[in-house]
Amino acid sequence: MIENTAPLALVTGVGPGTGAAMVRRFAREGYRVAMLARDAARLAGLEAELSGSRAFPCDVGDAAALLATLDRVELEMGPPDVVVHNAVGGAWGTFGEITAETLTANFQVNTVALLHLAQRLTPAMVERGSGALIVTGNTAAWRGKAFFAGFAPTKAAQRILAEAMARDLGPKGVHVAYVVIDAVIDVPWTRQRFADAPDDFFIQPDAIAAEVWHLVGQDRSAWSFNVEIRPFRETW
Repeated sequence: MIENTAPLALVTGVGPGTGAAMVRRFAREGYRVAMLARDAARLAGLEAELSGSRAFPCDVGDAAALLATLDRVELEMGPPDVVVHNAVGGAWGTFGEITAETLTANFQVNTVALLHLAQRLTPAMVERGSGALIVTGNTAAWRGKAFFAGFAPTKAAQRILAEAMARDLGPKGVHVAYVVIDAVIDVPWTRQRFADAPDDFFIQPDAIAAEVWHLVGQDRSAWSFNVEIRPFRETW
């Protein structure tokens, strides 16, 4: 089934903002792209737009579905050269307001899915001595604010898991990096929520994609792991 030998990027969480921007950036740079997300219609639109892209509708929080999808990707497109885990499970609420089920569901998407992706896809990278695994996160990975009790613990676990992977895979030639996005991403629903905010309040999806692309291309003598990006006006 593999007809094109161009490098392959696999991106999870291909939504209308960051995910779509990353898919377009990799496609522009000559990559084939395997796109994973729950919204089959959105993926179909991107597949029609971008030559070499393939849609794989999937809920990455469902371990069986994710592993079956990864089997399909390898069968139909080959082993990925780059994996970007951008899918996110989120929730708002204090510890007294959330449910254990919410925390568990977010953990499955944010952390367990990362484990499955790495276990399934990085052995081929190690065998050829090159590859990249990039994880997108946010400031919830660094601090447990009261209203993010159903979300921050899972992102913190995700970051620590990624660091453990980086320490293991780096010496084997595989670059693992964690990108903390300290900003409100410019997508339609955030524009509605922050209707009075100026343009430079938001971080642009294309700019996030550019930083991910930069990480993928870093010289191995100067690899980054913890990367933080934010608008120049952001208070931090």
